[in-house]
Amino acid sequence: MVKELFTGENQIISIILIAIGLLLLMSIAIILFFYFSRKRIIKSELEKANLEIEHQKTILQSVIVTQEEERKRIAQDMHDAISSKLNVVSLNANILTEDDITIEEANQVGGSILKITNTVLESSRKIAHDLLPPTLQKFGLKAALEELCEEICETKKYQTVYVLDYKEGFLETNHELHVFRILQELVNNTIKHANATEIKLTLRTEENNLSLQYQDNGKGFNIESAKKARGLGMSGIENRVVILNGTLNIESKLGSGIKINITIDK
Repeated sequence: MVKELFTGENQIISIILIAIGLLLLMSIAIILFFYFSRKRIIKSELEKANLEIEHQKTILQSVIVTQEEERKRIAQDMHDAISSKLNVVSLNANILTEDDITIEEANQVGGSILKITNTVLESSRKIAHDLLPPTLQKFGLKAALEELCEEICETKKYQTVYVLDYKEGFLETNHELHVFRILQELVNNTIKHANATEIKLTLRTEENNLSLQYQDNGKGFNIESAKKARGLGMSGIENRVVILNGTLNIESKLGSGIKINITIDK
């Protein structure tokens, strides 16, 4: 009887020990599971953060390159359109100081100086306009885009259709400048490369987002090849869209023009 009791107690103790052992194993397994899961999550977050940092570095490098190219272009424009012409003005002014110059020659030189200075003034206005459009600064994005579209129409080279349903003040001033630069670059690309005859532009603001569509009927391009080429124009557009926290969609193929859709959430 006593032997059977001890045997029963041993069985109970054995079961309890086994249960405790299983609980310990389960606890260890759960701890290890959460540990390695957390480790994987941390690793994934670090990888994501590193990718984001690399992406930001790429954007920053592209912005710097774009800025340097823009500075070179402005410097070249100033040299070609202003400095060289002012040198001519200086030479003509020196002629006016000569003792033996006749009245007729002085009038000719004066007329030449006046013509050149008018050209220099027009060139300086154009350069200043490219740097910061005065219409944008004074009257806002809608007025600046209307002016841009009217300038395209005045060339009589393009059938231009545009709808500008923009609520003033929807974007901050510096963000409006980014939108203007995006459209300016798209127009420049069409004029320089597309051989297009039609341009369509739609800009709309709703309660919480801005949508922009741009189309031309030019020769188009292969999107994958363009991505590999990473031209400064499209790269600059992509960078500005990123700065605006927007999304960019490009549709194009050879012979079918281009269609750009940009959405910016407020």
